[in-house]
Amino acid sequence: MRALVQRVNRASVKVGGEEVSRIGRGFLVLLGVGEGDGEAEAAWLARKIAGLRLFEDSAGKMNLGLADVGGAALAVSQFTLYGDARKGRRPSFSRAARPEQAQALYDRFCTLLEGEGTTVERGVFQAHMEVALVNDGPVTIWLETAEDGD
Repeated sequence: MRALVQRVNRASVKVGGEEVSRIGRGFLVLLGVGEGDGEAEAAWLARKIAGLRLFEDSAGKMNLGLADVGGAALAVSQFTLYGDARKGRRPSFSRAARPEQAQALYDRFCTLLEGEGTTVERGVFQAHMEVALVNDGPVTIWLETAEDGD
């Protein structure tokens, strides 16, 4: 699994022009599910994101996590994180999980992240979404559950 985590002041998702989710301070998590990913990867990623200390303390150091600042997460499924554009000009998505597997693991990841004590809002799986955010910093972290070996 791959996640692009952005520290935000606020973020929201619209589908068909209507807002379906919104958070204030927290993390926008763009989540990609790859072939072969399973429960272990979803659990590891949920624990990792819940424990990330990306917010500054009174000394200006990144020592605070979501729970410390009363933050939330907005999780958006994004298979394009598995896009491979090394050859040609059109990316290949052959390493992304099939939609049925990806949706199940996306849902499981969200449930596990909630189980870590994080408030989680969600995008709409396989919908064309408009994602808006105000990145704070900017702070953006790339997480992967396993090395690609590329």
